[in-house]
Amino acid sequence: MPTDYDTGLTRNPANFVPLTPIDFIARAAEVYGGRLAIVHGSVRQNWRDTYARARRLASALTKAGVGKGDTVAALLPNTPAMVEAHFGVPMAGAVLNAMNIRLDAANLVFMLRHGEARVLLADTEFAEIARQMAREVRGLTVIAVEDALGPQADAPFGETDYETFLAGGDPEFAWRMPDDEWDAIALNYTSGTTGDPKGVVYHHRGAALNAISNILEWDLPKHPVYLWTLPMFHCNGWCFPWTIAARAGVNVCLRKFEPKLVFDLMRAEGVTHYCAAPIVHAALANAPLPMREGLRGPVRGMVAGAPPPAAVLAQIEEMGFELTHSYGLTEVYGPAAVCAEQEGWQTLSPDERAVRKARQGVRYHLQARVAVLDPASMQAVPNDGETIGEIMFRGNICMKGYLKNDRATRDAFAGGWFHTGDLGVAMPDGYIKIKDRSKDIVISGGENISSVEVEDALYRHPSVLAAAVVAQPDPKWGETPCAFVELKDGATTTAEALIEHCRALLAHYKVPRAVHFCKLPKTSTGKIQKFELRKRVGSNAAIDV
Repeated sequence: MPTDYDTGLTRNPANFVPLTPIDFIARAAEVYGGRLAIVHGSVRQNWRDTYARARRLASALTKAGVGKGDTVAALLPNTPAMVEAHFGVPMAGAVLNAMNIRLDAANLVFMLRHGEARVLLADTEFAEIARQMAREVRGLTVIAVEDALGPQADAPFGETDYETFLAGGDPEFAWRMPDDEWDAIALNYTSGTTGDPKGVVYHHRGAALNAISNILEWDLPKHPVYLWTLPMFHCNGWCFPWTIAARAGVNVCLRKFEPKLVFDLMRAEGVTHYCAAPIVHAALANAPLPMREGLRGPVRGMVAGAPPPAAVLAQIEEMGFELTHSYGLTEVYGPAAVCAEQEGWQTLSPDERAVRKARQGVRYHLQARVAVLDPASMQAVPNDGETIGEIMFRGNICMKGYLKNDRATRDAFAGGWFHTGDLGVAMPDGYIKIKDRSKDIVISGGENISSVEVEDALYRHPSVLAAAVVAQPDPKWGETPCAFVELKDGATTTAEALIEHCRALLAHYKVPRAVHFCKLPKTSTGKIQKFELRKRVGSNAAIDV
């Protein structure tokens, strides 16, 4: 008879504490309180003061009637207040809804109503839209957040300002851990390009585990200097506000991405790490050489989003940057898979190494599984690099579900896996490689064409800064690839030249039948908005040259 390991051995406060990333700031303040935590213009704030300000925020929110399960929204760029909100809001037991600052009023109002937000922290840059939201959302308290590096409001707005609100809070506020690590910590909304946005709910456990996985995947040392090129409203900055606190690093804030400012901050602050979408990395790689000179030492970047073209990875490597490719979605807290580099890759040519590093890779340390499955049978596809299936995740780094949307939640978790909607293959070495979003596959004459493969070929042309491929209706083939291309500053080429370039790299049926030159529409996180390009193809709209 097996030994009974349960009788008399119970879970109690001495041997079990719920996982939460908000405890990371408490340790940073206790152990490294005097170390620099936040840099923003003339602001130099240490961890002790940052912790005290987060506790003031939690205390002030509690005094304002905010409690467990209430939503506090933040319409903020990457400023110190946004860092503080990632701790102060959950310390009050509330849920942080970091809102996309590029969205229009209609979308933002929908999110505030859907999430039942009680409080909105709004940067003065968004004063007018904040006033509109206050008029349209019943019971919403607006707090104005002033930033010396940003534009000031034309007139006062909100019930009070952020500093006054914090002054009414207690810097020694006795915040408590969540009752259950399954409690919600954050609410993030999907893009909503095919309907109303869906509210993705994160739990304390997943946020803590993903924050720690970021450390493990990146071999992140103590006290990194992290530049906020990635918006904190995007999957809570891939959980890096909590990651940087865990390592007692430095948050170098950045209101708006500009290549020159990025390189200036890298030099001035000794930046060691940053995260960004592929389009941001491309902008850095294509910046003028004098702008890129004089960096203090190795800079490590993490890229996610659409698969980065191998050509962009090679360019970044030539700059001396060490780039890690991760993969994920809002529903898995940002990155939950990583292209873990193998020892033998260093002997490959730069182009071959870039091709390997462009794959989506393997699961994050603390994610249970990532696999390519046949969505009908839910069986793994063979590791042949050819058989297409759907990429799926399983584990603690998966959302609780979609807020107030049971059907979407059931569909997303059908069969005991989270369905990403991304199509991919499993390589012989077990690494996964994305082929396309299911909606982005071009089906031409019965053949599936990966838009990603065609885009990668276009990126290899020296004049191309960015490229996107969508399906174009064709009377004979049903669909053919149509390319939209943004050229580098000062570069010139023709549609015919790009088509010939692709013919040398792709099977004939995969070559774009049409090429349009334009400034590509992008989201605030740098993702190309293919749905806008599909509209142009469908309506035969004029292309901006």
